[in-house]
Amino acid sequence: MSETTNVMNSEVVKRLLCYVSYDTQSKDESSEVPSTQKQFDLAKVLKKELEEIGASDVRLSDHCYVYAKIPSNLDKKVPAIGFIAHIDTSPALSGKDIKPQIIQNYDGGVIKLGESGFSMGPNEFPALAELKGKSLITTDGTTLLGADDKAGVAEIMTMAAFFLAHPEVKHGDICIAFTPDEEVGNGVEYFDVPGFGADFAYTVDGGSVGEIEYENFNAANLRVEVQGYGIHPGSAKGKMKNAIRMAMEFEQMLTVFDNPEYTDGYEGFHHLGGIEGDSDHTTMHYIVRDHDAGKLDQKLAEIDKASEYLNFKYGEGSFKVVRTGSYQNMKEMILPHMHLVEYAKEAMRELGLNAKSVPIRGGTDGARLSFMGLPCPNLCTGGANYHGRFEYACIEQMELCVEILKKIVEKYAVKEI
Repeated sequence: MSETTNVMNSEVVKRLLCYVSYDTQSKDESSEVPSTQKQFDLAKVLKKELEEIGASDVRLSDHCYVYAKIPSNLDKKVPAIGFIAHIDTSPALSGKDIKPQIIQNYDGGVIKLGESGFSMGPNEFPALAELKGKSLITTDGTTLLGADDKAGVAEIMTMAAFFLAHPEVKHGDICIAFTPDEEVGNGVEYFDVPGFGADFAYTVDGGSVGEIEYENFNAANLRVEVQGYGIHPGSAKGKMKNAIRMAMEFEQMLTVFDNPEYTDGYEGFHHLGGIEGDSDHTTMHYIVRDHDAGKLDQKLAEIDKASEYLNFKYGEGSFKVVRTGSYQNMKEMILPHMHLVEYAKEAMRELGLNAKSVPIRGGTDGARLSFMGLPCPNLCTGGANYHGRFEYACIEQMELCVEILKKIVEKYAVKEI
């Protein structure tokens, strides 16, 4: 795909470029769903597009969930298969006024990100070396791209348009949903599983083409409140308890090699993601993750022990650990339905891809949906470097992801489970 016209005529590219033009950044620590009203701007566009291409039962809920269905054209009963992607983008970096760059026939070298002064290449991001000769969509270095997860949205929409335009291709019920607030942990808070109507589903929210994920972290989110005793430093001797210094002591008590910069694969971690306060009161925000539930409990026990010791040292009530959120590894819910993984791998292999299962070093809406009764592994989208200015998507991989979705649908139309 080296010609500009070919790139720009790609339906999935057109859709992605349209969708990233909408600022749908979600907001941390909001009690509302959606956390930002601007997510409705894209949701309304998607509702209209689904209606225009002929989808059925299209609706937009009060909480910014878009649902649609493509009815079966078979004369037999087969499982209804769902595809889900989220419309919000990460609070980590601005998603406003995104200016995508299209790099055609990538030469394998350094890519300049607009006039931002930032660039990226294979030295920092080795996966780029494998994309030499491909076409990439990058940022201009001032925002994220939004391929997480608007690439997934674009791929599902392109797949839906295909089946609606080609009724001769046989398929069962195809259920579609676009969700808000995945990036802030509330993506399925109000998801209507019965109304969605799928027997099984896939989130389309992964990375490199050829990957399927059905194992994610067990997770706990924690807030550690540190209560000191602020007093004028000129008269502090024997009286002051500096909450900032106490917080630093707490962090230093935790196993250093359990920090994320020392872990990969199935290794878990604890991560101090934020700290704010003063000498009188300081708040620390932790996320704790492990694929093994027992090891997660060990990490949480270590945190509790540090708190207990420091309360003994500084006085009861100096440290308080508050659990603020959690999710579980969906593996146990997928194992009874491994056809979800096998059919996806078959589809990938038929497209000449090296299909592989990889663990998610994070969470996914599919994990919560799986425990809500909708088994839901996660499929690739062709994007990478999410949540930052170095985010990119490979156009050829995105187009392959569309083909994967189509093949999965076709397999459920003919196979027994």
